[in-house]
Amino acid sequence: MAPDPLYAGQTVALLSLHDKARLLAPLLSQAGLAVQPETGFDTDQLGSFTREHARAGSQLQAARTKARLGMSLTGLPLGLGSEGSFGPDPFGMGLPWNVEVLVMLDDRLGLELVAWAQGPARHHHVRVPDWPALLAAARAAGFPAHRLVLRPEGPDHPLLYKGLADEGALRQAFERLQQASANGQVFMESDLRAHCNPTRQGVIVEAGQALLARLRAHCPACYAPGWNRVDTVPGLPCEACGCPTRQPLACRWVCLRCRHEQLEPAASGAADPATCDFCNP
Repeated sequence: MAPDPLYAGQTVALLSLHDKARLLAPLLSQAGLAVQPETGFDTDQLGSFTREHARAGSQLQAARTKARLGMSLTGLPLGLGSEGSFGPDPFGMGLPWNVEVLVMLDDRLGLELVAWAQGPARHHHVRVPDWPALLAAARAAGFPAHRLVLRPEGPDHPLLYKGLADEGALRQAFERLQQASANGQVFMESDLRAHCNPTRQGVIVEAGQALLARLRAHCPACYAPGWNRVDTVPGLPCEACGCPTRQPLACRWVCLRCRHEQLEPAASGAADPATCDFCNP
């Protein structure tokens, strides 16, 4: 597919210390965009997974701040911000879950494009009393491909080693931290920074694919990117009685730039009578 004429030859600033440009540049190049990594700001100051700095505001606000900072540092009118979060899965299964958001700001068009992706995470954390227990836990956490963080005692101790990626460094850090531990235990957790966690990298790529789709979705009225389905209109007629149901009749699409709206059919045919409030009062 040919590059989008809106972005062919344009450069977008990406504020990141954690190698995200390697993941996103090949995708955005399909829209004609070159990604310029910007490392002139310590993004951990905006929030760190190892809890030295709490994130101010929401995940979306953090990504927006990163995009704007990248634009300010580079002088570019296009900025890209990426922010991840981790928590329990939305299905109540007790699985670790990763949500990624990308925000692209385009000051030329006055647009903000947002794309999300989510999926299972590699997010392990455990206290261990000795080296064999640590090695077993590390392997269960996907080490060495997935790097680790170690602290003495528990999750809030200020002394820590990040980015541990080989067995020798892991053992050396463990022995030092065990000596500094009041309870003799060492706390192990996954390093959730993008360059340290291949599972998270896959979710970031999915968010990049979603952003690429948004860049390629053009308003039929002004050609701006981000043409987006915002909600549905109920009223699909019942197959039995023909009365409108609460099932979607149409989807409402809106342009972020000119606010042009358009309705498109949500489904063909008729609704199942089981969903009809007249047939099933």
